[in-house]
Amino acid sequence: MKGTLTGAFFYTAMNIEELKQWLRGFPEALETLHSEPTNILTYKVGGKTFAYFKTSEPERWRFSFRTTPDRFLELTGMPGVKPARYMGRYHWVTIVRVAQFQEDYLRELVQWSYDKALSQLSKAKQRAIGADSEAGQQ
Repeated sequence: MKGTLTGAFFYTAMNIEELKQWLRGFPEALETLHSEPTNILTYKVGGKTFAYFKTSEPERWRFSFRTTPDRFLELTGMPGVKPARYMGRYHWVTIVRVAQFQEDYLRELVQWSYDKALSQLSKAKQRAIGADSEAGQQ
């Protein structure tokens, strides 16, 4: 984690490894590396993707996740954030350089993406994941 000074604001940001470690920590999160032709590292819960990294050049380590329609408009107006290729119509965004993005805000956005993926699972799967995560916290 490093701090960045922009204008009058100081904020912390995560590097790629810190972000990957945090993503693995979500209840029942599964990390999967897909080789060519997709070249992505996905994070899923119950088979539903909530985030992914591009793993090949020229887009290596660009990070994508789903967001709300309002946040999509807000984020794609920010430097270094753009609609995710092929997924923009579903309100997915790509952060070009994770280390230049405010950590707290990134955590909030990715938490929403995880929660959205989780909400798309059956109630039984949601309860099972909730029970597993509660048991793991004790």
